[in-house]
Amino acid sequence: MGGKGGVGKTGCMLSIAEWFEASQIPFTLLDLDTENKARGSLKHYLNGTARKVNIHTPAGLDTFIDHLADGAPVILADMGAGSGQVAHEWFDTMYEDVAEQGIAFTAIGIVTSDPASVESVLSWANRLQGRVDYLIVENAATPHADLAYWRESEPARRFREMFEPAVVSMEFRLPDLENPARQYGVTLGQVAARDTAVKELQKASIVMRAQAYRRRLFGELEKVKELLLP
Repeated sequence: MGGKGGVGKTGCMLSIAEWFEASQIPFTLLDLDTENKARGSLKHYLNGTARKVNIHTPAGLDTFIDHLADGAPVILADMGAGSGQVAHEWFDTMYEDVAEQGIAFTAIGIVTSDPASVESVLSWANRLQGRVDYLIVENAATPHADLAYWRESEPARRFREMFEPAVVSMEFRLPDLENPARQYGVTLGQVAARDTAVKELQKASIVMRAQAYRRRLFGELEKVKELLLP
């Protein structure tokens, strides 16, 4: 769910893509973040794999249908911040016909300690309603993240009661790992496998951190694999 920027959507999508790859499940990766043209986008990390798509055209999101017809049974799409209106209008117009073809959607929302991230998820859910499954990622973007608004506020409680989203955790990552990885477009898996020329990311402690982060996040995704598998 592309809403508030800076909550970790791209990092989350990269980890899900690596989980699919490790599970040997074919997928197509789409970078729909048209505002983020360089660093920070999926193509920055996976230029040979992620396909850039401009959704701000009359038939932009029809690419979902075309790619499913031509290739892998799963599409992972990084929506980018501010993509709500065009996504909602496409969904309202196309959903019934697409659903008749057996295509299902999982809306992935990232929540942090910032209440605005929760409000963004709730806004998307208000439009999508029960036409999708929901996966919520609790991203500890700071060392002592307080997710009280997501866990305790009345609007969030009503959302959980109504749509029963699956929930997984994404732990805080050390800046010594996260910052250079973002700067140079290196994935967590590449650091863990020592497959990078970036000197800062070759330190034994950083490699071990990456391996641990990846292992624990994969464990979280395994809990919801029935939701993610085609």
